[in-house]
Formats: sequence, C-alpha cells, structure tokens
Amino acid sequence: MRNEEERDTGQKSVKKKKFKVLKIFLLVLVIIMVVATSALGIYAYQNINYDQRPLKKTYGAGYKEKQVTLDDGTVLNYAEGPDNGPALLLIHGQSMEWEDYSRVLPGLAKYCHVYAIDCHGHGESSHDSSKYTGVVMGRDFVRFIENVIGEPCVVSGHSSGGILTAWIAANAPEDVLGIVLEDPPFFSVEPDEMQNTFAWRESFDIVHKFRNQTDTDDYVVYYMENSYLWGLFGDLRKLIAAGTRKYRAEHPGEPLKLWYVPYKWIHGTLYLDDFDLDFSETFYTGSWFEGFDQEETLSKINSPSVYIKAATLYGKDGVLYAANSDEDAEKVHRLLKGNEMITIKSGHDIHFEHPDEFIKIIKDFLNKIGPIPRYLSDNR
Repeated sequence: MRNEEERDTGQKSVKKKKFKVLKIFLLVLVIIMVVATSALGIYAYQNINYDQRPLKKTYGAGYKEKQVTLDDGTVLNYAEGPDNGPALLLIHGQSMEWEDYSRVLPGLAKYCHVYAIDCHGHGESSHDSSKYTGVVMGRDFVRFIENVIGEPCVVSGHSSGGILTAWIAANAPEDVLGIVLEDPPFFSVEPDEMQNTFAWRESFDIVHKFRNQTDTDDYVVYYMENSYLWGLFGDLRKLIAAGTRKYRAEHPGEPLKLWYVPYKWIHGTLYLDDFDLDFSETFYTGSWFEGFDQEETLSKINSPSVYIKAATLYGKDGVLYAANSDEDAEKVHRLLKGNEMITIKSGHDIHFEHPDEFIKIIKDFLNKIGPIPRYLSDNR
C-alpha cells in the first residue's frame, strides 16, 4: 500500500514539474512573440517613416524652403539654412531632390550657410527640357551663386551634381572657394562609356524602354517590374513588383513605401514622382554633354578640391557596381591639381548612408581652405 502511495506521490510530483516547465515554456514563448511583434512593428515604422525625422530636424535647425525666378523665367527651388559660416552650395544627384541631404543638413548648419538646390527637372524647380544640358544648368547655377548666395562659396555635388560642380569650378572660378566631388561618374557617364555599368542597366536603359511602351503609365511600377537589381533576386522581383503595383494603386501620387522592404533598398524611388524622365533620356542619348568635355573641364579647375570615391565593386556578371572604375577615379584625381582623394566603403549615396563621415569631410575641407570661424575648430 505504501509503495502505491509513494508511486502516486511521485507521479504527481513529476506532473507538477512538467506543468511548471510547460508554464515557463509558454511564458517564454509569449515574451518572444511580444518582443518579435514589437521589433517587427518598429522595423515597419522605420521603413515607412525613415525620411520624416531627418526632414523635421532640418526644419528645426532653421532651414527654409525658397524659390528664385531667373530673368528667363526659370524657377530654382532650394532650401537655405541659417548663416553660421561660409556659404556651401549642395547639388544633388539625378532623380533626387534637396531633401535627400536632410540627414546632413542639421549638422552642416553648425558650420556653414547652406544652400541645397533642386536641379532642373527635379522637385519644384522648372521642368523645362531645353535646360537639360550640363552647360546650361551650370550657367544657371553660376547665376544662382552670384544673385542669391551673393558671394563665393564651396560647392559640393553628388553624382551628376558632382559633374556640374566641376563645370562651375572650371568656368566660374571667381565664384568658387573650393569643391567637394561626391562620387561623380566621370568617364563612365556618357553613352559609349557606361554600357556595362549598374547606372545604365538600372536607370537609363529602363527609363528609355519605359518611354517607348504603353502598357504601364506608372514609372515606379515599371521600374520595379524591370529592375536589374531586383532581377538578381529571381522570383523575389515578382513579389516586390506586385507589392509595388498594389501600393501605388492604393496610394496614388505617394512615394513608394513598403513596410517589409528595407528602406535603403528602395530609397532611389522616393522622389521619382517629381522627376522629369526627359532629364534621364538626355544621358541615354548623350545630349546632356553637348559642349561639355570631361577631361578639359577637370584640367581647368584650380580651386581646392576633395574627391570622395565610393569603393569600386563589380557584379558576378562583370557589371560595374560603382560610379566609375578605379582607373577612371585615378584619372580624375590626377587631373585635379592638388586634389585630396578619399575612398570610402559605401553605396553611391554617401551623404545618405554615412552622414557623420560626410559632415566631417566637409568640416575638414573648410578647415583646410580657411581662414574659418572659431567654431569650426571646436569638438562638436
């Protein structure tokens, strides 16, 4: 009898232990689910709102969006920061807007009097295809410096904006204190130079094909359906394209925001609704470079310069995944007198991906070309 009682007691004890373990397991499982749900919610929120916080900080730092109309009727839209130092003109890359600099604008406002401009055919600046050449745009930006900024300035340009920056320095040296070239695609940017580049396959060729078809009228949808980049992921492109089509149908006129896709992967589509595709076509045909010789332009520059180069990569198919090759980058460096070249491991949009490093480069460059205000030497 005692053995039976002991056995029953033992069985009950085992059951209690098992039940206790089960309770602990279920509690841990609930905690994991709560944490995972919260993390997923934070991830989704960041992907949907990633561009809002930097822009809010930009306006909080004292920036105001303005417009100027040139004497020929061309409207140039720009953001101007507080007057805290030497003038700095920022020229964004193709298909972007001045807001693309929002991650660095608050930091730069501590050291500079920043002017971040919308290029022709972008944002709220004039969309006039007769203006879509480097020479014409360069002349308008010189007029902007002389009539709006009103003093010589440092000019920093990203991508095609870097090519414009070089033109300004070469042709209006009296208006330029120095230049910062952020990953400009020199010698890999005219049609015969870029057939085997990421930019050609992911941008110019897709835009050209879009303009010559009638099945899809939304370029963002067409791009995602035909993207070279997303095509590298096989069937994933079909899923992302389907999600894009659904999102754009439910949010007409709104930038593409897919909560489940990392925002950095589709940041390039953020401003496409305000981008004139005729601008892209001038790079496909080469007409943007009418009267513009790359080598001659670089060799004419005498102002201080720093050239920021994103590290060169090639795909398995041999496609150049960079603005230009190391050989072409060295050519740029040689042509620029006394140039400082900085290579950084980054994607093309360096100021977006590495804002702190970009701000430091600008600050160090201002310090180098001095004299500078006292506050540039502090540790902020």
